[in-house]
Amino acid sequence: MTQASLDVKTADLCDLDHPSTRVCEPVFRDFGGLTRFSGQVVTLKCFEDNSLIKSTLAEPGMGRVLVVDAGGSLRCAMLGDLIGASAVAQGWAGVVLYGCVRDSRDLATMPLGIKALAAHPRKSLKRGEGQRDIAIGFAGVEFKPGDQIYCDEDGILVVDVPLV
Repeated sequence: MTQASLDVKTADLCDLDHPSTRVCEPVFRDFGGLTRFSGQVVTLKCFEDNSLIKSTLAEPGMGRVLVVDAGGSLRCAMLGDLIGASAVAQGWAGVVLYGCVRDSRDLATMPLGIKALAAHPRKSLKRGEGQRDIAIGFAGVEFKPGDQIYCDEDGILVVDVPLV
């Protein structure tokens, strides 16, 4: 992630009126130590099983953003402090999670952007289930692997090509 992309606001990007601009419904809260982050999208789809999230964030992130369709479940957390620390160590810019996190106080100290629905103390199951690098949709937006995502205090914007 470049300093230029950190300085750009989603509101300003919306004003560019790029034809592929998609804006998420405002259902997310910030849980990471960074509220402004951007990068190339990597997608996952998994429900109440964070095995694939853990293995993906253990790979080199190269400034990318993991976008996870966890079905909007509010029954367990899909990301906690240990997986968050792994994401930081591997160079991920952030995570957008249509589900819950835990260890929220610890996540808030990490140099990682995290947008999720809520915090929940219960851990997820570990069945090794899920899909990677597929088109997913939630919060009124479709996310495709390779899209560019911009996140800040105002919301989440997704485009087909980088705007900055």
